[in-house]
Amino acid sequence: MRRPTPPRADRPSLGFRLIAWLAIACVRLARWRLRTHGLAYVPERDGAVISFAHTSHVDFMVTGLDIYRRLGRPVHILARADLWQQRRFRWIVRFAGAVPVERETREGRAASLEAAVEVLQRGGLVMVAPETRISTTFEVQPMRTGAARMAQQARVPLLPSASWGSHRLVTTGYPFNVRRAWAIPVEVAFAPPIEVGEDDDVIAVTAELQQTTEHLLDRLQRHYPDGTPAGAWWVPARLGGGAPPP
Repeated sequence: MRRPTPPRADRPSLGFRLIAWLAIACVRLARWRLRTHGLAYVPERDGAVISFAHTSHVDFMVTGLDIYRRLGRPVHILARADLWQQRRFRWIVRFAGAVPVERETREGRAASLEAAVEVLQRGGLVMVAPETRISTTFEVQPMRTGAARMAQQARVPLLPSASWGSHRLVTTGYPFNVRRAWAIPVEVAFAPPIEVGEDDDVIAVTAELQQTTEHLLDRLQRHYPDGTPAGAWWVPARLGGGAPPP
């Protein structure tokens, strides 16, 4: 498959603006109370790898929304390469300037890493979920080293983030339901960037990233405006919720 070329970094294309406008409209229509903490850690000009805790199908959207609204920067999400072949989604990933990810082969993974590094070296922001899959326990799953490798090769910082609340709209095992998520709070938080040196061990860097992300997510969950109702399906078992334990 021919790899799509992402637009130039820090210049939101018309397509990206359209996707962002649709996302903002959806958030407003659903009356979500979106709050972002630690946005000052996101660079205003230079490249960075933004990792996020993967708890919903739209967590990448809420994580990147205020980066665009308040900093005017596009965010290039890593997305499965097969989405470019699906009629329902290919226009979205193209307009959004997403970076295709081939996971099945060593060559495909290398090409995906190269494409992401190119965006980063142009000063762009690349967003990646190191867990690769949505967590059904709403706990941070073991992370892969791809995010750390991107940051190391592009010589840019690695920025941990987490969000909480958007999973109440749609996540694995719970189909899209606006009524269930009407007027809910959605919280996003960024942590200070992790600098990845040329000789740093990417396994150790990933362990630090995982620990930081776990702390971020735990803080968002414990201080969530809607609390942690006992037995609620969207609350982790660790906090008395009905989500399956790890």
